[in-house]
Amino acid sequence: MTDRVPRVLLDVREGIAYVTLNRAEKYNGLDLPMLRGLVDVAGRVERDPSVRAVIFAGDGNSFCAGLDFASMGKAGPVALARAALKVPGRTNLFQQACWVWRELPVPVIAVLHGHCFGGGLQLALAADFRFATPDCELSIMEGKWGLIPDMTGSVSLRELVPMDVAKRLTMTAEVFDGRRALELGLVTGVADDPLKEAEALAGELMTRSPDAIAMTKRLFHRTWTQSPRWAFWTETVLQARLMRGANHRIARNANLAKEAPVFVSRRLR
Repeated sequence: MTDRVPRVLLDVREGIAYVTLNRAEKYNGLDLPMLRGLVDVAGRVERDPSVRAVIFAGDGNSFCAGLDFASMGKAGPVALARAALKVPGRTNLFQQACWVWRELPVPVIAVLHGHCFGGGLQLALAADFRFATPDCELSIMEGKWGLIPDMTGSVSLRELVPMDVAKRLTMTAEVFDGRRALELGLVTGVADDPLKEAEALAGELMTRSPDAIAMTKRLFHRTWTQSPRWAFWTETVLQARLMRGANHRIARNANLAKEAPVFVSRRLR
């Protein structure tokens, strides 16, 4: 919170956590209070067993225009140094604000419109799925400022595009629209009403076991760059956990009875 106005809003409705960046007058530019708000709200979502999916959006005319350099400058050198402090093996505040969404045991769906630049794009890429408007403008904008993406973008980009594409987009800071983002593989879909698409996907995912969804997310995040040997081991370990769980029994019995399963709250993460 800053000036009693929360930077990030959370509204849980019917199992969906609607998370909204709440700084429309600044195109949802990222400042330190918003970074802290992102971490705080993600923690609240993780602790709520009723949440089955997250839909992430920005208020006003943009999803997020990236770092608000003016506000960051006013924060002072000590606060900035603390936020950027990097301990080996751990994320700093800038990285954590993105990575917490990737680590949630529920699917995160980003809804993109207006501007999605720099840190805003890295935040969007930390989601599991992204739907954008056709005219949404996206850019790895750090290159324009003589910088590189350092809010987890090096990992999320490598999982979505070839290295030469990642290099070109980062080196040039090219601005491209939602249709081009789809061609590149940076977004899941393009629609005039991306929120509707996000809600449809969330609804579909909520018909499946919340434990299987959580383990699916963990499976691919852990194995994407692993050797086959370790990937197969991870598959076996996670599958064993699922097979011992109540939601697997519920799914199995419902399928045999040709009924819709009614799952219990997520037990795994």
